[in-house]
Amino acid sequence: MSARRGSFVLSILSALLLGPVLAVHVAGQTKPQDTYILKGGPLGGVKLEHKLHAEVRGIKCETCHHPSRAQKPLASPQQACGTCHTMPATPPMKINRLLAFHNPTATAGTCIDCHKAENAKGKGSPVKCADCHKKSNV
Repeated sequence: MSARRGSFVLSILSALLLGPVLAVHVAGQTKPQDTYILKGGPLGGVKLEHKLHAEVRGIKCETCHHPSRAQKPLASPQQACGTCHTMPATPPMKINRLLAFHNPTATAGTCIDCHKAENAKGKGSPVKCADCHKKSNV
């Protein structure tokens, strides 16, 4: 094989291997983890099965990751909730991390409303505090 042809083959292989990586990097996104542990709750951490929600259940990103707000623009299209929603809320944000997921009595909110709707369809989604919040999730 000539040096010119070898260089050409190497260039093609590099493009095929690095193309997807560069495309993700350029888009400013990384592949999400399959599972996240949302820490800091007084009842324990919440194990969020991201892959189950996004890929298996087909829940769209925008369902949980809302658009940027003027008071705190996003650094990326889908960023961690705790980046903006802290405990306690850090100005200019008014919604703390707890309220980003559900109201103080956990009867309504992003997670609870969806789980209740799924249960109305006969699914077994958790709705009790201890079903999601576990001390073992560290």
